[in-house]
Amino acid sequence: MWVRRTPLVVVAVLALVGSLGFVALVRSFSGDIKLPRLGPECTVRADGEVTLDSVQMANAATISAVGLRRGMPERAVVVALATALQESKLENLDSGDRDSVGLFQQRPSQGWGTPEKIQDPRYAADKFYASLRKVKGWQKMRVTDAAQKVQRSAYPNAYEKWADESAVLAMALTGRATGAVECTVTGAPVLRGAAAAAALVEGLKLDWGKGLTHAPTAEQTGSVTVTVADRSTGWRYAHWLVSHASDTGLERVRFADLEWHAPDGKWQRVTAAAGTDESRVIAHVYS
Repeated sequence: MWVRRTPLVVVAVLALVGSLGFVALVRSFSGDIKLPRLGPECTVRADGEVTLDSVQMANAATISAVGLRRGMPERAVVVALATALQESKLENLDSGDRDSVGLFQQRPSQGWGTPEKIQDPRYAADKFYASLRKVKGWQKMRVTDAAQKVQRSAYPNAYEKWADESAVLAMALTGRATGAVECTVTGAPVLRGAAAAAALVEGLKLDWGKGLTHAPTAEQTGSVTVTVADRSTGWRYAHWLVSHASDTGLERVRFADLEWHAPDGKWQRVTAAAGTDESRVIAHVYS
């Protein structure tokens, strides 16, 4: 005879299955288990708000830096970010539809390069901008239309839904917003001291290249200084540094009259006694 279970019994069974599944998951790993964070790691506020995790934020900052290094306008950065959000959610994927890989899901079989090259975010972004530049009149197109001219997707209108978010990110990452990128970094830093400073300098050079007016310098005190020509450029680098804080051992960033601190993730006004400097962005790593 069929006996109908009550909702309470069903809930109990589901809870038991869920608990067993969690135990099995934990046992499938060796060593310490790092539980996921609650809430976003990075928040970008610039005529709107976007939340990303630290990996997505770092990739967004690299995409923006490569575009600016190539002399592309902010609109191009918007198109590139919208494309990467749609194609990979700003994650450097090692697989996808057919042979697609990377941030933009570019295909080796379609002439984008080898899988290894495409999975270099800087290479992938550079190839995207090179293709976008060849599209006649892309500057006046909708975001989705410009992206589609490059990607040739089976879903040509899908990129438009990311237009607003991409505009917020681009405004911050191109330096048109002040103190707009806030990332919270907790736990032990991945690097410290000279190794952390060297990683920051290397990352800046790789992403910005000739876009750097002066080569960044690492000091024995554990700080990295980037000399800038104006306030907008300063915020480009300041926001880039915060975006890459999680994978470099960055503790503090200071520019103009604001300072960002990794554990609380906020930009705060510096004291009047400390003074302000709009000619240099100064980053301090963990010692």
